[in-house]
Amino acid sequence: MPPILPLILSGGSGTRLWPLSREAYPKQFLPLVGDTTMLQATWQRAAPIAGGAPIVVANKEHRFMAAEQLRECGVVPNALILEPVGRNTAPAIAVGALQALALEQDALLLVLPSDHVIRDADAFHAAVAVAAEAAANDKLVTFGIVPTAPHTGYGYIKAAAGEQLVREVERFVEKPDQETAQSYLASGQYLWNSGMFMFKASRYIEELRRQQPAILAACEQALARGSRDQDYVRLDADAFASSPSDSIDYAVMEKTADAVVVPLDAGWSDVGSWSALWEVSDKDEAGNAHHGDVIEIDCRNTYAYGNRLIGMVGLQDVIVVETDDAVLVGHRDRIQDVKDIVGRIRRDGRSEASAHRKVYRPWGAYDSIDNGTRFQVKRITVNPGATLSLQMHHHRAEHWIVVSGTAEVTRGNEVILLAENQSTYIPLGVTHRLKNPGKLPLELIEVQSGSYLGEDDIVRFEDNYGRA
Repeated sequence: MPPILPLILSGGSGTRLWPLSREAYPKQFLPLVGDTTMLQATWQRAAPIAGGAPIVVANKEHRFMAAEQLRECGVVPNALILEPVGRNTAPAIAVGALQALALEQDALLLVLPSDHVIRDADAFHAAVAVAAEAAANDKLVTFGIVPTAPHTGYGYIKAAAGEQLVREVERFVEKPDQETAQSYLASGQYLWNSGMFMFKASRYIEELRRQQPAILAACEQALARGSRDQDYVRLDADAFASSPSDSIDYAVMEKTADAVVVPLDAGWSDVGSWSALWEVSDKDEAGNAHHGDVIEIDCRNTYAYGNRLIGMVGLQDVIVVETDDAVLVGHRDRIQDVKDIVGRIRRDGRSEASAHRKVYRPWGAYDSIDNGTRFQVKRITVNPGATLSLQMHHHRAEHWIVVSGTAEVTRGNEVILLAENQSTYIPLGVTHRLKNPGKLPLELIEVQSGSYLGEDDIVRFEDNYGRA
């Protein structure tokens, strides 16, 4: 039996869980269920049955978050492939399969989205063992979720009749209306389409070459013309962008004669909305699921998530989500319409659709705590041993005040050390760099002043993270 190699797809930047999930910090990097993030939980769930470290495909803008979160749970990926643009799942899986073959592993790829919840890991492992037998015999396996309700938000798979552990796929169907979903549930032949798959790397490439040669050619060129630096495999942007954008369902699974489905009953959810997250969360006797500092009086079937104190009185079927810069309140039956709020934010040119107030960087993070005309105040955290780029600004000066830790500051031709309560001034146009030489996080307050304070007013001369 070939080894099982998890291929984790982490390229999504969806905003259905706004305001917590945003383009720059999507849901797979958030601890929505439990203490670990969804990406970390995906790997931890697959690790006991994996034959090696995973291959991860991620958006290039999320590369540092993906690498750091995997490092936190003790794994260095076989490859962390960076997508310059999104091209849906068929190309993403193709570059993962090609990378597996380049590693001389014609492994059984276990393709897993990084943002799903599976409550019963043992049932998941049992289903993977069944799928592995079929995949080793050149089948292309998908996992179909045993439906618990006539859900209209999922696509469905019609499986051949019977009680076999592996069934032939008769057809894939789009999201149905309520009446059609009821008939699917009653028939016993339909399963929810999970978006999880298993097959030999070579078998997927063979099928893609037959069904979608343009996708395969673009992905081969993207890898051949790409580059590897640090822990990343960077795809060539022009080559990858030339690939047709298509899902694996449309590109391969609906066309192949070798598609089979393994039923999975393991407490699965794709956490596609706040109401879905409420469904998979632990609840009190009144059906309330709360995360954070929440005081509720006479509430039923509510969901609340936030950092600050949230008070709720006399509410039923209501979602409340609080972040540093936004609050969402909505009825559970309408909460999927949050996408319309995000659309309006984008049309208004506001940043809340794409980024949080706190922004993570490979060296740490910064939080924009105040701003106005010609000034901005940030709280900056620099990880132990981390260094920001050697840089210069054309339009702003900066004042740095150390709150805790030690700062090594390069300012022009001088290098100085600052301790707690000490400060320095970086004039406009002066080359500078900030480093944390200590073993504890460096916390400082930065006050910017000038005619333009945008993040694009940075000229990098040297950078440890390949951004210069």
